[in-house]
Amino acid sequence: MIVSTMLQEVPVEEALEQLSVLELLFKGGFMMIPILILSIIGIYIFVERLFTIKDAAKTPEAFMDNIKQMVLNGSITDAMTLCNSTSTPIARMIGKGISRIGSPLKTIEASIENVGKIEIYKLEKNLGLLATISGAAPMIGFLGTVTGMIQAFISIAQEEGAVSPKLLSSGIYEAMITTAAGLFVGILTYLAYNYLVTRVSKLIHGMEYTSIDFIDLLQEPQKK
Repeated sequence: MIVSTMLQEVPVEEALEQLSVLELLFKGGFMMIPILILSIIGIYIFVERLFTIKDAAKTPEAFMDNIKQMVLNGSITDAMTLCNSTSTPIARMIGKGISRIGSPLKTIEASIENVGKIEIYKLEKNLGLLATISGAAPMIGFLGTVTGMIQAFISIAQEEGAVSPKLLSSGIYEAMITTAAGLFVGILTYLAYNYLVTRVSKLIHGMEYTSIDFIDLLQEPQKK
């Protein structure tokens, strides 16, 4: 009895193994095309933003120490040169502040803040699109499942006589493939979006701290 049961299970397992992932994706229907396009866009945005954020965070540790020393010594030109040679958001913000030295403190703060807003906009570029993909991909998958189920039931209705279990099961599992694919893309892009937002938030906090530190530096000569 046990042997016969094992013999019946083996062909089923072999049949499932014969269906590769690529073949399953093709069985998902035309709704797999927009899901595939969204996945490619999501991967591109994640990789591009990841490298951009990494480059933006590469401010040398001794950067602010050198800036402080140069400003206190009156070496404004050397400080500007250091900022121009350091291609990071923090360096561009501090460079803008240094170029406004001699102006009222509020003017310097406004200049730094304006540059900071531009840099934040650059860092957050396309993150909204990534969030949209994380929500749109599962919805497209659900739509593909609904349309697939409709087609499956139409095929069943057109059958004369008893409906075979094979016809019923194949129509349903092919329709469910789009839901699985959409959820897979949606979950991955959602995790990627939150990861990038966390990295950007950490970088923005560093930019705010550095700008406050620079404003305090400009007030030091007035305290003495």
